[in-house]
Amino acid sequence: MKTPFLLSLISCLFFVSCSSSYRDTSSKLLVSVSDQKMLLTKNGEPVKSYPISTSKFGLGSKAGSKKTPLGNLEISQKIGGNAPSGAVFKSRQRTGEILKPNSPGRDPIVTRIMWLNGKDSHNRNTHSRYIYIHGTPEEYKIGRPASYGCIRMKSKDVIDLYRRVGVGARVKIFRQSLSNTPEGREYISGDIALN
Repeated sequence: MKTPFLLSLISCLFFVSCSSSYRDTSSKLLVSVSDQKMLLTKNGEPVKSYPISTSKFGLGSKAGSKKTPLGNLEISQKIGGNAPSGAVFKSRQRTGEILKPNSPGRDPIVTRIMWLNGKDSHNRNTHSRYIYIHGTPEEYKIGRPASYGCIRMKSKDVIDLYRRVGVGARVKIFRQSLSNTPEGREYISGDIALN
């Protein structure tokens, strides 16, 4: 006779996806374009900041513009959870190639992908524009606008963030400094600089 745990595990493996039923309603990512930083909060409390890169083409939601959208978004899908650091993705599929940070002449999506969905009327096309939070091999460019619309992170940082947030986590991208937000001010006053 199977135990309830085994029945639950079998059901989870064969009939439903365990992770798909979980929606992360406690996490929020605050992305400051002026700071080129992202602050993770849980239940409104600041947790950790990460250096990032937004688009080198500026801000906006026009299709084909390669700009980073502003406003309210959410993580709609997570891809690559078991991939090694530096694993290369093309069309959200692993190619089998692995790149070290700052490999010359290469700029693919690496390590992890968190696909974003726009929640405002002006950014509802974010998902169809393939705007992600993802790793980049061009880590030396992190901290300044360098992407083609996505939010880029160092591989070690995107792995850490991927473990901390789930599908449904809210994302807010804005122009001003994190120090202009209550969470950012609390993070700074907690003796943890936004570096």
